[in-house]
Amino acid sequence: MTFKRVVVTGLGALTPIGNDVTTYWNNLAAGVSGAGPITKFDASKFRTQFACEVKGLDVSQYIPRQEARKMDAFTHYALIATDEAVRDAGLNLDTLDKNKIGVIWGSGIGGLKSFEDEMIDYAKGDGTPRINPFFIVRMIADSASGQISMRYGFRGTNYVTVSACASTNNAIIDAFNYIRLGRLNMCVVGGSEAAVTKAGIGGFNANRALSERNDSPQTASRPYDKDRDGFVMGEGAGSIILEEYEHAQARGAKIYGELIGGGMSSDAYHITAPHPEGLGAFLAMQDALNDAGIAPEEIDYINTHGTSTPIGDPQELKAIHQLFGEHSFKLNISSTKSMTGHLLGAAGAVEAIACIKALEHQIVPPTINHFTNDDEIDPRFNLTFNVAQARPMTTVMSNAFGFGGHNAIVIFRKLS
Repeated sequence: MTFKRVVVTGLGALTPIGNDVTTYWNNLAAGVSGAGPITKFDASKFRTQFACEVKGLDVSQYIPRQEARKMDAFTHYALIATDEAVRDAGLNLDTLDKNKIGVIWGSGIGGLKSFEDEMIDYAKGDGTPRINPFFIVRMIADSASGQISMRYGFRGTNYVTVSACASTNNAIIDAFNYIRLGRLNMCVVGGSEAAVTKAGIGGFNANRALSERNDSPQTASRPYDKDRDGFVMGEGAGSIILEEYEHAQARGAKIYGELIGGGMSSDAYHITAPHPEGLGAFLAMQDALNDAGIAPEEIDYINTHGTSTPIGDPQELKAIHQLFGEHSFKLNISSTKSMTGHLLGAAGAVEAIACIKALEHQIVPPTINHFTNDDEIDPRFNLTFNVAQARPMTTVMSNAFGFGGHNAIVIFRKLS
């Protein structure tokens, strides 16, 4: 069968380095770190005392206080980023068929702070359950997609994907399929996470995933550096309007680029560690290339998962070399997590936006905080260390991998 084409017509971002797409992109290109001491709670007794937090956000500017109190921060973030994406796409809500507009969102955890607060309050009490009536709806991950659909009246496909740090790329692929099969005209797709909490930091400390470089937070996220010691927790949201090409043309929409392929796989290996030879990553990237109908040599830039963990970074590069061969040394690679930290389930959303903006501006954002070469990593890779690089780009790939061995890859191309 002939698939419909799927394009990007709107972007929205709320990140540790910018509360809108323009600021986010400018800071990515400039190599700005979003890391700093945790302000959301007293982290002085935690092994990790810093994170990449959203800064200077007044939720009441976007959501009435009475409504905001019924939501967790991850839902606030979803609504705020989507507000920008809807405006950017120039949607006339009075003329669109809302029955054919869906919302597919990603979140690895959902309302962690709401769950944490409620259980702490219960533990402090006398055992009598005095539970906030909004506790469940604040906590469950699908609240984000539900709130987005209610705000705009979008009555198409609506759900949340949960596959740890691959969640948003899974959401993007699902939306891609619904649109190219003709089931939807348009879909709001993205992800949000708000895990800079006691449980979030403490939990990832317990499994030794986080950097503990408390003396230098801004240099702590250092993918591919010999002295990397774990990822830096990030938070925020990214929202993308995907649309059927002819539908976008008919309404005169601005088009950023085209989504041409998506691939998924499972490591089937370990609950937290990647496959030692990067097998799952290889299979997912191969699947995405096959879905797009392109050769490996057509990829110009890969935004890697690149979390800054000792075992994760080299395995992803092994997979890239295995699949791309000598071309892996000709394309650009970078990890924007070096600047944003790791937004967990929302990582795929903000990194897809980074790829789309890279195509628009023909600039590869850098991997900052590289100080010492790692002997495990082939020096022939162009990892775009420390400074952004201008280069002609037509096709870019964004990788996302999650605990449990989930792998999801998306490919974007300049419109031709």
